[in-house]
Amino acid sequence: MIRISITSVYVDDQAKALAFYTEKLGFTKKTDLPAGEFRWLTVVSPADPDGVELLLEPDEHPAAGRFKEALVADGIPFTQFTVDDVSAEVERLKGLGVEFTQDATDMGPVVTAVLDDTCGNLIQLAAMK
Repeated sequence: MIRISITSVYVDDQAKALAFYTEKLGFTKKTDLPAGEFRWLTVVSPADPDGVELLLEPDEHPAAGRFKEALVADGIPFTQFTVDDVSAEVERLKGLGVEFTQDATDMGPVVTAVLDDTCGNLIQLAAMK
């Protein structure tokens, strides 16, 4: 059976990304190993420490930067994270200085919000109703 164990988000600065994803979003660092001039750097949800890892992957490939810029220009989130209560999470994160491009919005069966991860990505938060 195929499973998802790691997924990536391209970041422009791994140290800045680690700080944002742990200090603001609340993830926990799982793996931090040297990988050439960069690091194999993953975070996980503290609610599921053995679950899917998010690789904070350097956006060094020329296409990665253009891809990220195009998504941001069109307001498209790179990935999505699930939360229990989008409105409460938006308020908590705003209190920590996180900027949102979309506040909590009722989209029918789901409530979503979109934040700027400070590393070149828009990230969507979502909760099913």
